Amino acid sequence: MSDNLSSSELVRLIKTVFPPQENDRNLAILVDLPDLDRPDNPKWERRRELAYQWSRMLREAKDLLGLDSVSVICYQNVSLNNANLPEICWKVDDPPTEWDQDFLRGSRQAIKLEESLSGQNIILAPTEFSTTAPLKLLARKYGFRAATMPGFSEAMVPALRLDWSEVASRVNMVKERLDRSDKATIEFLVDSSESYTLELDLRFRSATASNGLFPKPGMAGNLPSGETYIVPYEGELEERSLSAGIMPVQFDQEVVLYEIEANRAVKVLSEGQHSKFEANKLLNEPAYGNIAELGIGVLSPLGIKPIGEILLDEKLGLHIAFGRSDHFGGATGPGQFKNAANVEHIDRIYIQETQPRVTVKACTLIEQRGETLLMENGEFMIF
Repeated sequence: MSDNLSSSELVRLIKTVFPPQENDRNLAILVDLPDLDRPDNPKWERRRELAYQWSRMLREAKDLLGLDSVSVICYQNVSLNNANLPEICWKVDDPPTEWDQDFLRGSRQAIKLEESLSGQNIILAPTEFSTTAPLKLLARKYGFRAATMPGFSEAMVPALRLDWSEVASRVNMVKERLDRSDKATIEFLVDSSESYTLELDLRFRSATASNGLFPKPGMAGNLPSGETYIVPYEGELEERSLSAGIMPVQFDQEVVLYEIEANRAVKVLSEGQHSKFEANKLLNEPAYGNIAELGIGVLSPLGIKPIGEILLDEKLGLHIAFGRSDHFGGATGPGQFKNAANVEHIDRIYIQETQPRVTVKACTLIEQRGETLLMENGEFMIF
């Protein structure tokens, strides 16, 4: 089976992900552009080509979808995942072959990005840098529906063909257990011998089931999806957050050990090139160390394999994010960062392919009436 979406598959996907609404009229595809600071790469170039192809196919199928317009909106990349979007953009009804920023600036009149988004009903965002955080907030403000697809490639198409009723069932099962829990205890093994424990405070929070379907205006999230996520309590109320412990993360061949106190990485305990870099990052931008998400992806037992892109890989198992959490209902947003250029939300994914030296020995959810062993040795125990 082809790993390219056909026109009929794309139309079916839009109808499934965005169940038709009476007032759906305008669909836009967001594209971020490379520049000197963030130069182009083959995957990014191919993603822009896909955006062009999708816009053409959807424009030809406007009547089937009940749409008046399909457009492409280009903007300067923001350099980091989940940073705020820039103020201006270029609306391209008939995308040029050259996706060059200077070309667009010279031949197209810039418009306000937020103003352009406010006129859309459905948005697809196959971008290089994730737009999930800003589009979640803007969707609530303007009432559009958005599927964010950072790092999308044809390798992700098999995930779009899953039985989404089964995905939703598993996602909801995890959500129910997270909602009942006051704490998650995660035991990590590094090199099958060194043991570390991280406890995440889940009080005062409810989880979000993200199954890749957006039936109501104001909804936005990842596509492909298939996870439940929750923001650990960040201590914004009178009570101090109880999230604490040691969190290992593998970068290349090095494992960085973060010391977590009150839901923040406050120190790096390991040594090495990456450890030094991460320690300086925490020193210069403390909000980066905020534990912003505990995510549980459910697609791995359904046969989906990692491809080296966060968008899909995080949906395969347990992941923990640093940085901003406001788009998930948390308390840490751009205002908590020292520098707006540092605002990000970055996931650390615990599957064998992404962190071979680190294993989730056990993830246990603790509630008043007992415990649930959610995962053991990287495998789900509840399905």
